[in-house]
Amino acid sequence: MKLVFDLDGTLTDPALGVVRCMNYALTTFDYAPLADAEITQHIGPPLELTIARLTASEDKAHIDAVAAAYRERYGELGFRENEVYAGVAEMLEALQSAGHSMGVCTSKLQINADRVIEAFALDGFFEFIHGSSHHSNKTEQLAELLQQGVIDGDAIMIGDRAMDLIAAHSNGLRSAGVLWGYGSREELSAESPSYLFHKPAQLAAELTTTSD
Repeated sequence: MKLVFDLDGTLTDPALGVVRCMNYALTTFDYAPLADAEITQHIGPPLELTIARLTASEDKAHIDAVAAAYRERYGELGFRENEVYAGVAEMLEALQSAGHSMGVCTSKLQINADRVIEAFALDGFFEFIHGSSHHSNKTEQLAELLQQGVIDGDAIMIGDRAMDLIAAHSNGLRSAGVLWGYGSREELSAESPSYLFHKPAQLAAELTTTSD
């Protein structure tokens, strides 16, 4: 059984880098900087969608330009302004020791996903890291992984936002919601996940005994 993890809000807390990169991008285009909470509530969905919401713009070229400014800073500094959640490394070690194969499916661009995973020495746990293109969504990403045979129908998608669970169910996969990230219990419960975990240790204890 493969376990497929989301990245932001599930393995690492990206808040500091996301806030700084977003405000860098916004002020570059003469928008006022936003409070942390106004930005962090949008962690999870694709960057262009978040920028469209924060700028109230429907101009694709403009949204892409703001996103490029965000990624400019993220690629230089922002990816290091992450923090691995307490207990995550131990969780991954337990799952690996139990024989589970694991991968990452994230809305981050591939290059930035690779940077984060490598910077925090998590790469030894994962068989694959699947980042997004500028225009893909997680439902499409999981479909691609299935089509390529990287995962099969027994895989479990694990994430902190409803979009992770929706993507899993759209592809006929089981899902697990985690409550240490940015999605609320209400948001995750509404998607009827197979599992709902409060802490990494709980996830490890439950899934290390799950073999089918």
